[in-house]
Amino acid sequence: MELTDWLLTPGERGNSATRLDSRRADRTAWSHGNLVRPLIHGSTYFPALLGAIRAQRAGDLLLFTDWRGDPDERLDGPGTEIGRVLGEAAARRVIVKGLLWRSHLDRFQFSEAENRHLGEAVEAGGGECLLDMRVRPGGSHHQKLVVLRHPDRPQLDVAFVGGIDLCHNRHDDATHRGDSQSLTIAAAYGPHPPWHDIQLAIRGPAVGDIEAGFRERWNDPAPLTRSPFVRLRELAHGEDTNADTLPPQAPDPAPCGTHTLQVLRTYPNRLGRGYDFAPDGERSIARGYRKALRRARSLIYLEDQYLWSPHVIEPFAEALAAHPGLRLIAVIPSFPEQDGRLTLPMNLIGRITALDRLRRAGGGRVAVYGLENHAGTPVYVHAKVCVIDDVWASVGSDNINLRSWTHDSELTCAVLDESTDPREPRDPGGLGDDARGFARELRLELAREHLDLTAPTPPHASDPLCDPLNAFEAFAASAADLDAWHDKGRRGPRPAGRLRTYHRPSLSRTARTLHAPLHRLLVDPDGRPFGLRRRNDY
Repeated sequence: MELTDWLLTPGERGNSATRLDSRRADRTAWSHGNLVRPLIHGSTYFPALLGAIRAQRAGDLLLFTDWRGDPDERLDGPGTEIGRVLGEAAARRVIVKGLLWRSHLDRFQFSEAENRHLGEAVEAGGGECLLDMRVRPGGSHHQKLVVLRHPDRPQLDVAFVGGIDLCHNRHDDATHRGDSQSLTIAAAYGPHPPWHDIQLAIRGPAVGDIEAGFRERWNDPAPLTRSPFVRLRELAHGEDTNADTLPPQAPDPAPCGTHTLQVLRTYPNRLGRGYDFAPDGERSIARGYRKALRRARSLIYLEDQYLWSPHVIEPFAEALAAHPGLRLIAVIPSFPEQDGRLTLPMNLIGRITALDRLRRAGGGRVAVYGLENHAGTPVYVHAKVCVIDDVWASVGSDNINLRSWTHDSELTCAVLDESTDPREPRDPGGLGDDARGFARELRLELAREHLDLTAPTPPHASDPLCDPLNAFEAFAASAADLDAWHDKGRRGPRPAGRLRTYHRPSLSRTARTLHAPLHRLLVDPDGRPFGLRRRNDY
């Protein structure tokens, strides 16, 4: 396997201003020798994060970015509230620096108040947390990362990257009973919405790449906001609006595994003065997907919060149309997060157009599922995962929608394992690229949860799910059994599995008449002003 067949070269990233592709002596656009571990669900990620933070001591470095942070969200029981944990780290003289999106006011159900309070908790301990609105109008900072460096103990260096925010709703586990510290979303998900999500724990040289990306944002000379009203308020309240200087970046951690990792990002082409590190924005997430999808031959496995926008779906549809043996499995929320009279039809229009395009391209080779827990409550899928042919895997903050590919700031990691999976079948894509251990095991771990299966023993024993066709059929059979049980009034024992067949939503003619023109003319399915889109952004 040639890495350049799957990963972006520096020229293909389309952003020569970033340090990411020039910081190594060999000028490679990725790092070798990493150890990447998927942390599925907040109940796995939060305790791991807590242990790593509490192991830090004076002089260590903690960097984080987030879309929303709730200071009272507990990482592992009472006394482990994230605001308290970060404040205590700063009080131990750990260098704590954070960037939180300065979002809209809470009356619009965003998170300015929560993010401000988390920043206050960090700064009370002696750290620094900036509310960052250096985005394009209508956009957000959506990256979710934590980097922990230890100058005298580099073997402890770790970065956490993925889709899990440091906020309410995220602390769920495989039983999907929800987080006791919950926020209300669509009514179908109940008072404690079950939540499916994933983060990566990364060790090795890639930690240096992720830190370098944080430093680019931290050192951005542009003011944190362009709003004169917000700047006056900052002045009146004495808010910190100037980033302190970070200590010099330590050498990258030593290689410790077999995983090659490439950091991919989205930054918008900002109006007026752009980012110093991305003057014309960056679309490496979109470009990375498009390149990997051109190699897809057997199975694309997706877990995604949205799966919206026909523009973003197009490279998936092209791959399906070009290769008659290619199949696609997508696991998505059964219902959009919001169910208002305006937002629900808008969201459904976006999803309908995307699914129609996929099914025109792939027909019965496209299978889309929702999830439910064993009590029958839908599970909100917040994960952002893509596995292609058990070779290329991507986990990050980005969704399959236009915002994530063009407009918001996003961060994802594309992982290729240098070691092949010893299980059969080999080379599922027919391109001479044998299945890789990380990508395959990630797909299998997620599939086993959804199918209520346990891993075979010994760990590398033959597993029928390794075969893409077997996996596709296993998902279909499990969903059919559970659908039939519901159709019969839930009589008799509940079948194993959590998969429900996702049927194309239907909208009344009236709803289409009222909302489709608004959708086409004013906003896209992601709720962003249509006029701010550049069609050639990706």
